[in-house]
Amino acid sequence: MKLPGYYSSGQFAKMANVSVRTIRFYDKQNILKPSYVTPAGARFYTDSDFARLQQILLLKYLGFSLDDIREMTINDLDCHFMLSSLKMQKKLVQDRMEQLQLVEHAIDNTISAIGEQKQIDWSQMLDLIHLTSMEKSLKTQYQDATNISARIRLHRDYSTNKEGWFPWLYRQSQIRSGMEILEVGCGTGSLWQENKERLPDKVHITLSDISDGMLRDARRTIGLEDSRFSFQPFDCHHIPFSDMSFDLIFANHVLFYCEDLSSVFQEVCRVLRPSGVFICSTYSRHHMQEISSLVREFDNRIVLSADKLYDHFGLENGAALLQPYFSSVSEHMYEDSIELGQPEPLIEYILSCHGNQNQILLDRYHEFRTFVEKKVQNGFHITKECGIFLCRK
Repeated sequence: MKLPGYYSSGQFAKMANVSVRTIRFYDKQNILKPSYVTPAGARFYTDSDFARLQQILLLKYLGFSLDDIREMTINDLDCHFMLSSLKMQKKLVQDRMEQLQLVEHAIDNTISAIGEQKQIDWSQMLDLIHLTSMEKSLKTQYQDATNISARIRLHRDYSTNKEGWFPWLYRQSQIRSGMEILEVGCGTGSLWQENKERLPDKVHITLSDISDGMLRDARRTIGLEDSRFSFQPFDCHHIPFSDMSFDLIFANHVLFYCEDLSSVFQEVCRVLRPSGVFICSTYSRHHMQEISSLVREFDNRIVLSADKLYDHFGLENGAALLQPYFSSVSEHMYEDSIELGQPEPLIEYILSCHGNQNQILLDRYHEFRTFVEKKVQNGFHITKECGIFLCRK
């Protein structure tokens, strides 16, 4: 049977210089479905399917797994998704290069030890195994970092307050020359990337995060050549510094993720100097509420976050939680909202959230995109209610 504009599986595979078996495999894996299937089961593909296949083959060559490719919803209108994914892959390649250098060094040490001692140092062998099994954790950490970047971009590019969150936050801190500063949960280091030119020359800032991947991202963003910064991975429930080490501590949208806030506050107070300041940010229950309403209208099964983080530590209850640990606690609101008229940044933000949205939306992506396009075509307003608590020891 001949269909105008359609290619049989054999023709399609020959065009791409792959086997029919490969085409069938991508079909079974729900990565590339045929545009038309006859009642007898014959599969036919179009030029748009061929463009999709070229993307799949390119991403496979660049090192993405089939699971990665299945989750990447890319078409001609969504090039920014491809860009974000490629940037993540580049970071993974950079880390693989660093990792392979460490593996090479570990192998050389093991060879030398065996040559000199005539026996195997099993502890060194275990280190070598650990180094060669880092890949999965690196990928997970960078997916987290990429999701954070997607959320930051929506705020940075479409907020009505032109000062921007990070410059505003820096201004509230009143950083002075000679200060020792700590940021817990620094993420990708955006606070400092946007304010490097404002920083005094004589200041020292320790950036910390529980995620090694995000800390590596921050290190690359800021640069190792800037001696004002040091980087250390740790959990803020246990801060590995001596008493009274810091003049100023930041926790930017971090505390609502902490299981034991009492332990965190005690640790912060312990490492703060007598006149030190703790600045922590959060949001209210109304923050970004239009986005949750949007996805629930599309499919009421979607939950963008399994937890209502503002219930754990939000603008409504944050002051009461902080007051037992600090001599004074004052609230400062950041006046802002988001206005946008295009779907891409909103979709990217939604797909980056921590909930169940990807399980539902990725199979209905084109339908969801059309839905969002209609919602934003005359402008889309998003409420922002966030601010900081400025706490003095």
